[in-house]
Amino acid sequence: MNTYQSDEELWKIAKRRAVFKRNFAVHFFINAALVVTWYLTSGIGSYFWPVWPMLGSGFALAIQYTAAYHNNNMFSIEDEYQKLKRQQNNQL
Repeated sequence: MNTYQSDEELWKIAKRRAVFKRNFAVHFFINAALVVTWYLTSGIGSYFWPVWPMLGSGFALAIQYTAAYHNNNMFSIEDEYQKLKRQQNNQL
């Protein structure tokens, strides 16, 4: 892998992390608005319906966090290509 390719990969990782941070902030404020709406319309002691959108957005954020910070290249096109090249070279 040359320097250009490694820089390109670093840019991809940086972009995934920046997008995650932005989406985290958006989901936080949306969920906070849902809780405020619940509180003003129903109040404490009523059914806490904001839990459902919170769980959905939390699940999406967990997936995005994993892709941004714990990328294990399991779905890497480059890794699959290299495996196929090695298999092809071994068959020759």
